[in-house]
Amino acid sequence: MKISRWSLHFYTLPYEREIVWVNAVEHAGVFALLLIEAENGARGIAEGTVKATWSGVSPRSLRAALEDFVMPRLATVDVGDADAVRIALAGIPENRLAKGMADTACWGLRAMAADQPLWKHLGGNAEVDIAWALTGQSPQAMAAEAAAMREKYGFGTFKLRGGQGAEVDVAALREVRAAVGAEVAMYIDANSSTPGTEALSYVRAIARAGALAAEDPCPLQPDQGFEALQSEGGLPVLIDRNCTSTDDARRFLERGAAAFAIKPGRIGLSEARQIAQLGARRGAKVAVGLYGESELGSLLSLQLAAAVSPQQRLLAAEQGFYLCMTEQVITRPLQLQGGRITLPETADLAALVDWEQVKRLALPV
Repeated sequence: MKISRWSLHFYTLPYEREIVWVNAVEHAGVFALLLIEAENGARGIAEGTVKATWSGVSPRSLRAALEDFVMPRLATVDVGDADAVRIALAGIPENRLAKGMADTACWGLRAMAADQPLWKHLGGNAEVDIAWALTGQSPQAMAAEAAAMREKYGFGTFKLRGGQGAEVDVAALREVRAAVGAEVAMYIDANSSTPGTEALSYVRAIARAGALAAEDPCPLQPDQGFEALQSEGGLPVLIDRNCTSTDDARRFLERGAAAFAIKPGRIGLSEARQIAQLGARRGAKVAVGLYGESELGSLLSLQLAAAVSPQQRLLAAEQGFYLCMTEQVITRPLQLQGGRITLPETADLAALVDWEQVKRLALPV
């Protein structure tokens, strides 16, 4: 397959309330949508989250990377060959988001050419369990939100945004537990906020409070400190921020890594899939982490979540954040019930894009 044309679109989706991340406070999300079309009529799409503090790109820089480096390189490649695409993109340094988006869109091309939903093309199942992420708030506010979301959507797993100190994070776990019941799974993402010297006591504290995993409890490096934290903390240490490639994963596995957060929205389907496969060979589990995706972007990331085996899945996929948004660019809302999303059977994911909404919500670049 050869690429015949491509296009890039930007849009802004407002949130229903102020969202507090560890490194930003936002009232809306900015997204990029890449559409790639092949000469045989197959189409593939990818969404990128445009945040200076996450992806490190602006709309202009992302467009320039695609126009100047990524798409010219793919113009000479058989995009029906996943390895050829991966090798071509690996020859471009940096530009992680642009390369990841192009890779994901090419997976969509291949699935459509095979007349299969992408999740099936990847060897997955249509139903995916979903976690709800509680963003930075007081323990009482987290508990109230958790109870409301469990009642409305049936979520059985809650991720708590930590980083407010061990005392507050433990209080949040206890408040949420009291609000949602003993059978619900909980874990904390401390966003690397705990000093390394305090990380072991922090992980042990949240373990006693009922957390099932500690995501980025401190700045993680594949060293002796990490090895001790993983072996002595009593919980899987879920590695996120400092694992964005198979090379990173390999170094952490050499130090006893037990779990990785894989994010197709950040690094593309191929790299995320390879981290999962590498982890599986070494007994490490994975969780498909959120990247602030819209409903459309959540649909794309869930294609990979659907292909993670139950044996390797550490936690439910985190692609529920789109519920915080008041506008979407998808024609068919995701079917979320009982804390689970059933993915559509369509092989043409581009057909699910609401192009009129993309135009209406467009961000000029």
